[in-house]
Amino acid sequence: MVPVIPVRIVILGCAGSGKTTLARQLGERTGAPVICLDSVWQPDWQQKDVPTFRALVEKAHAGDRWISDGNFALRTFDIRLPRATLVIWLERSTLSCAWHAITRVFKRGEAHRIGKLKHVLAFIRKFDQINRPRIEACRISHGNHVPVRRLTGSRQIADFVSSFDESR
Repeated sequence: MVPVIPVRIVILGCAGSGKTTLARQLGERTGAPVICLDSVWQPDWQQKDVPTFRALVEKAHAGDRWISDGNFALRTFDIRLPRATLVIWLERSTLSCAWHAITRVFKRGEAHRIGKLKHVLAFIRKFDQINRPRIEACRISHGNHVPVRRLTGSRQIADFVSSFDESR
């Protein structure tokens, strides 16, 4: 019997960078469960709901195998990063992220809604100046020991997925 290597991957990136798509692809390839933090955090939740969110995140990440999709750095990195075996930073261009954010609201069955598009596009526009430095500082604080793989484009992401060893 071949031993199963723990796969605990945290996927980071701007809105529209492809975090969820990559998480699904890696989940299919490895058989590891995919945890989408956008699905855990409920749209009507507020600051008072953070303890509930953290408890759900901790429970979801208790196993030895998972693919974790989402930033939520200040609220979850102390839970996820100490156990992670790899961090993947999707570093797509602002234009690429905006294009993906716009087109996904028109896809059938998509959870993202057109009513929030203006907010999402503003977030994308400011991501590199505001959020990326905060996320990176938090990543270093809680997971400096975890290897980081930076992927910048569709070809690089596809090559990474196709080369990812299924036995992991």
